[in-house]
Amino acid sequence: MQYETLKLEYDGPLAVLTLNRPEKRNAISPQMIDDLLAALAELEISRARIGIFTGAGKAYCAGMDLEVLRTISSQSPAQNLEDSRRMAQLFRRLWSFPKVLIAAVNGPALAGGCALATLPDFTLAAPEATFGYTEVRIGFVPAIVSVFLRRRVGEAATRDLILTGRVFAAEEALRLGLVKELVASDALMDRARELARTLLANSPASLLASKKLLVESEEPAIDREISLAIQANAAVRATPDFQEGVSSFLEKRRPRWQAE
Repeated sequence: MQYETLKLEYDGPLAVLTLNRPEKRNAISPQMIDDLLAALAELEISRARIGIFTGAGKAYCAGMDLEVLRTISSQSPAQNLEDSRRMAQLFRRLWSFPKVLIAAVNGPALAGGCALATLPDFTLAAPEATFGYTEVRIGFVPAIVSVFLRRRVGEAATRDLILTGRVFAAEEALRLGLVKELVASDALMDRARELARTLLANSPASLLASKKLLVESEEPAIDREISLAIQANAAVRATPDFQEGVSSFLEKRRPRWQAE
């Protein structure tokens, strides 16, 4: 199947999914969300047992597409709620995907793009990769990813990363446990394939059963928290701070928050 915003290629039991909008730094668009969900559905029923995610060009994923940000501020509450649900559907699907997923982070992974680096089972990164849950810098809330990030790096680190919105280096991501290991950029995909081969040596049935157990044990809490996060994600879009944050970001100026 052909996709507009990504490539899905197979090599025997391995699938490589490449976000393919290099001219936009692989920014997330509604079409990319649709493509990712469709590609995951294809991957699930394929003969591939392991999936590798990476980005074309110099970025992994730079977050939401600027054109999408321009339109969000004029959407209705119902549209914002539907957008939030769709993003939550993608994030939950990645988290609960039955086959093992590996992220090979080749460059900046920011905001929603950082979520796409957080959710796979294993995250490898080039030393020059950067990470950041930067939503608070534009009056937004990284609500949905926070559900999963707390389970990945713990409460204290999650509060630090989400409340500061700071961009941090791959070395720190490694220390926090967000990244499994750092690999030179020219060897990143080779290392991802090597890890995949290690996983492929294990029992296919055991891998599926192990992931199912890990998911099912957390599902009730995850779904409760996602429901709250969807509401928070949709509600913040109607606030003056979000309007000002998006405008200042697009105009490349310092935001003028109402509380200042």
